[in-house]
Amino acid sequence: MKGQLSGVDAVVLCRTVSTEIPTPSKNENFVARYPVAAYFVLTFAVSWAGAFAVVAPHLLRGEAIPKFAGLMMFPAMLLGPSLVGIVLTRLVDGPSTVRDLFSRMRRVRFPARWYATLLLPPVLILTVLFCMTTFVSPVFAPNRFYVGVAFGFVAGFFEEIGWMGYAFPKMRRANNALAPAILLGLLWSAWHIPVIDYLGTSTPHGAYWFPFFLSFAAAMTAMRVLIAWIYSNTKSVLLCQLLHASSTGSLAVFSPPHVTAAQESLWYAVYAVALWLVVAIVATVFSKRLTLQSSERSSGG
Repeated sequence: MKGQLSGVDAVVLCRTVSTEIPTPSKNENFVARYPVAAYFVLTFAVSWAGAFAVVAPHLLRGEAIPKFAGLMMFPAMLLGPSLVGIVLTRLVDGPSTVRDLFSRMRRVRFPARWYATLLLPPVLILTVLFCMTTFVSPVFAPNRFYVGVAFGFVAGFFEEIGWMGYAFPKMRRANNALAPAILLGLLWSAWHIPVIDYLGTSTPHGAYWFPFFLSFAAAMTAMRVLIAWIYSNTKSVLLCQLLHASSTGSLAVFSPPHVTAAQESLWYAVYAVALWLVVAIVATVFSKRLTLQSSERSSGG
């Protein structure tokens, strides 16, 4: 009859509808379904396990962790973001995307003004320290520990393979890169927790552990937004590695050598304020996309 479906038509319609409505695969694992969450779970697990392995002999003997052992936790932690980033890039996105990741680590052709952003960390750090030396106390005079540059390059090279090579391109959205960058900055700060007591010059921080961590996290989250801004406009993991190296290296080189834990927490907090002022300017000019409206960018890597 007119207006009614025959048995054959009904079967065809049901098959058509069933093919148009996606159903989750029962065989799809957690990594494939939640590639960003899986990255952070695995990165934290690998990094923190590596840090624990370094100091385990001292902890098992009930000894205080020597400063050198505390510092050695950091190189062990670098395997987390780098190794997990490369492995998940291949597992989640396929072998060809590993080549794309390494190509973004070689991307050097973009306007020269983006290279000038590498000066932001040392200029801001020196400005903050000179102002505090002048108006607060001479103890804030910057150091000249130039070997610290090496620490910056090691940290920047390995960490950004994962943070900006894998995680951030999957986190950012076409109309909002700012919020994902802040979230990544907070997670990045938390990732440092095992070694936070051995960062800076006034270590261990004792009763000022938490205030120092808050100041450190505020500064690092702002720096992560600036790194994300660089990536959003250049798609260069290499430039992110260099800005990270500039940030970490400048802190290692110029951190005042004779401050107390309270004073170190204070100057990190002032530095964080300076960084967030720069972030505010960037967000005002480039919007929450972190790119100019005329520059259409994709949300992926």
